[in-house]
Amino acid sequence: MYTANSIRNVCLLGHSGSGKSALTESLLYMTGVIDRIGKNADGNTVCDFDPEEIRRNISISTALVPLDYKNCRINLLDTPGGFDFAGAVVEALRAADAAIIVCSAKDGITVGFEKAWKYCQDRNMPCFIYISKVDEDNSDYNATFNALRERYGNGVAPLVVPIWDSNKKVTGIIDVLNKRAYEMQNLKRVEIEVPAGKDEVITEFNEALKESVAETSEEFMDKFFGGEDFTYAEMVQGIHKGLIDRTMFPVLCGSGVTCLGSLMLMDKIVELLPNPLEGNYHKATNADGTIDEFIVSPGGVPAAFVFKTVSDQYGKYSFVKVLSGEITSDTTLVNSRTGETEKLGRLYTMCGKKATEVKVLSCGDIGAIGKMDKVKTGDTLCDPRKVVSLKALPYAEPCYSVAIAPKTKGQEDKVTAGLNRLNEEDPSFTLVNNAETKQLVLSGSGDQQLDVLVAKLKSRFGVDAVLFPAKVPYREKIKKTVQAHGRHKKQTGGSGQFGDVWVRFEPQEEQDEMIFAEEVFGGSVPKNFYPAVEKGIQEAVQKGPLAGYPMVGLKAVLYDGSYHPVDSNEMAFKLAAILAFKEAMPNANPTLLEPIASLAVTVPENYVGDVMGDLSKRRGRPMGMTPDADGNTVVEAEVPMAEMGSYAIDLRAMTQARGSFTMKFERYEEVPKANQAKIIEDAAKDDE
Repeated sequence: MYTANSIRNVCLLGHSGSGKSALTESLLYMTGVIDRIGKNADGNTVCDFDPEEIRRNISISTALVPLDYKNCRINLLDTPGGFDFAGAVVEALRAADAAIIVCSAKDGITVGFEKAWKYCQDRNMPCFIYISKVDEDNSDYNATFNALRERYGNGVAPLVVPIWDSNKKVTGIIDVLNKRAYEMQNLKRVEIEVPAGKDEVITEFNEALKESVAETSEEFMDKFFGGEDFTYAEMVQGIHKGLIDRTMFPVLCGSGVTCLGSLMLMDKIVELLPNPLEGNYHKATNADGTIDEFIVSPGGVPAAFVFKTVSDQYGKYSFVKVLSGEITSDTTLVNSRTGETEKLGRLYTMCGKKATEVKVLSCGDIGAIGKMDKVKTGDTLCDPRKVVSLKALPYAEPCYSVAIAPKTKGQEDKVTAGLNRLNEEDPSFTLVNNAETKQLVLSGSGDQQLDVLVAKLKSRFGVDAVLFPAKVPYREKIKKTVQAHGRHKKQTGGSGQFGDVWVRFEPQEEQDEMIFAEEVFGGSVPKNFYPAVEKGIQEAVQKGPLAGYPMVGLKAVLYDGSYHPVDSNEMAFKLAAILAFKEAMPNANPTLLEPIASLAVTVPENYVGDVMGDLSKRRGRPMGMTPDADGNTVVEAEVPMAEMGSYAIDLRAMTQARGSFTMKFERYEEVPKANQAKIIEDAAKDDE
């Protein structure tokens, strides 16, 4: 069992394809967990074990890998780089105390790198930068490093000097702190002589490191200006503090294929990155509603945060980070969300899909609890003596919505049940049964995420589903006042039915609900039939005359009619009112209304023109532009929601995934006449 001081919780971040999973494989190999290095293309890596990950050759969820190295436990969280799976990154960031942002020497600074940097910046999280694929063709370590320095400043500090051959391929590395050189021979690290001519570069980088270390404390500053040399321990202490203060961002490099740099990376993780007691800063809501800083404490009462759930063919596992005390498989804790007491199930450490049972998880460690049916991602499990609730995971608001339905009619319940199970694993998507459009609407980050959900529905729950555009909830209203007569007369051998009404229909501004009034004189319609007339019109306004959408902005005034002392009843007057409505509507100048949303698009300045041009094609009205704190521009506009179905995907393509947006319903407005015919035609097809 490891103490909190000897645990490092680190998440790997970076663009899809930057080499995170390959790096993880190399670390597993170098620590003896696996005896051969898997490849994404072969579908045999430890972290990408889900059938969908193997089929698509991408990571879809965060995988946990524990590495035992130099009497230290490194819990590595390998996150997906695809933007549709950012929910999994949010989970890993909550469990980690530091990050390694992986950046390929072939691609340089990508959008995924920028997003990862911003994640760490927003959370004040210490991070290494790891330049991957340094030994591959067309890789350029220097260009990548220089671009990082230029973008993020002199805090980007190299801990490594690559060794090149005559073809500019990296064949070895020099540890700047130790001034020792290494190369790989048959996947084994071999120390070599520092090549001739490298001394100057090492000295230059070492001096730059010393300068950065000097800035971490007054004592070091005095020593530096006094011309004294720092000891190795002082250099480590200074870089460690610079990391925590986010004034230093050490750079390492290597290759996941040859394992070059992998041992050095683990050395630096152990030496320099914070342990859980120094790591992520948490805030907790107490039972009385007050908010305090949560202190990670080995000696405290037990508390653990559920940051991820896996609910698949291998069983249900609640992944936890222990934040206080220790937990065992018979510990009884309170779930602060439900208030219920939970006796913990079996405890495991997870390595990809492989679960190894353990007796205890200590403070700062990450593991999983089996079969906790009532526990969800984001729950805090705590001691009854100190019930606290840690902040919920900040999943992004879903921005891409489609309708989902089973291929075979009658399997709607199966689709809903399957998606609800998948939602336990991935809370970043939502499922809403829209009563108005009678569609099941699935919302997430993008088409890839929703496509994966459909594939999982089939493989895990045996139900085939299809995705198609979600219907727009249009409305209808009238623009002219009309009067209409409705008479329902049915006389048979027995008692008949008779209802006779005159109703005036008037348009109303800013009024959703139908207003009913009466101006009947002389008892031509008895008062006890008024509610039946209102009920008939209320029923009729649910389907407007143009395309069957609900009507708004309508006032109905009953002003005359007649009745039969024997044959009149409530049903007859209700039906008469419906007939009056149907007669009146075509003559009342009916029109369609569409939902209008306020849109805020955040993009770098150089994409503003493209965004504005695109919005005009969507019938958008620009409302203004403002700069934000990160140097981006926020474009504000009002847009018809009917034009925004694919906006999440289109904006991503338009801005190389650098743009984001929020959208909020504002009001209904009349659809331009030119667009109405198509909507009416589509509605008629749906009714066939």
